[in-house]
Amino acid sequence: MHVPDGFIDAPVSVAAGVFAAGAVAVSLRGARRELDERTAPLAGLVAAFIFAVQMLNFPVAAGTSGHLMGGALAAILVGPYTAVLCLSVVLLLQGIFFADGGLTALGVNITVMGVVTVVVAYAVFRLLTGLLPRTRRSATASAFVAALVSVPASAAAFTLLYWIGGTTDIPIGKVFTAMVGVHILIGIGEAVITALTVGAVLAVRPDLVHGVQGSLAAPLKLRIDGELVDAPAATRDPEPAPARRSTRGFWITGLVSAFLLAGFVSFYASADPDGLERVAADQGIDEKVEEHGAADSPLADYGVGDIANARLSGGLAGVIGVSATVVVGTGVFWVIRRRKEEPGDAPRDRDHENA
Repeated sequence: MHVPDGFIDAPVSVAAGVFAAGAVAVSLRGARRELDERTAPLAGLVAAFIFAVQMLNFPVAAGTSGHLMGGALAAILVGPYTAVLCLSVVLLLQGIFFADGGLTALGVNITVMGVVTVVVAYAVFRLLTGLLPRTRRSATASAFVAALVSVPASAAAFTLLYWIGGTTDIPIGKVFTAMVGVHILIGIGEAVITALTVGAVLAVRPDLVHGVQGSLAAPLKLRIDGELVDAPAATRDPEPAPARRSTRGFWITGLVSAFLLAGFVSFYASADPDGLERVAADQGIDEKVEEHGAADSPLADYGVGDIANARLSGGLAGVIGVSATVVVGTGVFWVIRRRKEEPGDAPRDRDHENA
């Protein structure tokens, strides 16, 4: 649901840009509490994986496709503040180099696809994991529901911005019904991808899933006279905490998967317009759409301009995109991590750890 230039007027686009900048600023500070020496490179990997999977449009209805937004996935894996930054990096690179999402609409896209999806999904996920049994199955189911809800919520947010600053005079009720309706279908695909990915990570490295840290280890129960009661706390000295496992193998596996998805599997993605493009064409929202400022980019439309072979062109563009995203994303998150270690922040971090 990358909003192009011309859908939303200048004043609302500027206001959305200011809001998005504020959200990024808040996330830069919040991410310092979420990132450590292990999760900083993993956050870059999450951004690269989202870039790759967003290239895989899947059919949702006749002549309409959808793709992962990634807000729920990122929020659950690396935390909500870091997730907003992941999506911002992806959207920025897509807009500048791949002509996907308008440049003047960057604030709109970060607001709609980054902030709204992350906030809604993480709130739903935390609510459900607090109510359901603390198991991996429950966490995976919660991820499914959170992702499903986040996509139509994003569509509703776009409709609100369009109602305030749309450049065409279309009844807002029709826009809302069409946008939310098609994005519920897209949300099902988002939910499946998110649940499968979160479930896979939980199966091999649950310690790396931010959303379930400290919540999967339920207290031991004993059955006494037919009733389940909490087991008494152990009185012996606890075993020393095991050393943290390396994330190198996990990181390499994830990066290779992203390269395969973007470089090879993306060739088989649906070529149908996505939900926003279909609604815009059907409802007349795109009457004043503007040519993208990066239309002449050598990577525009996810292809390398000088390569005639479509499979090779698209695959190479995907590999370049994943590489750029992981480098930029990891660099950003390492900088944030290093700022956390500055002398002025050390006492606060130690207090936080001792709390």
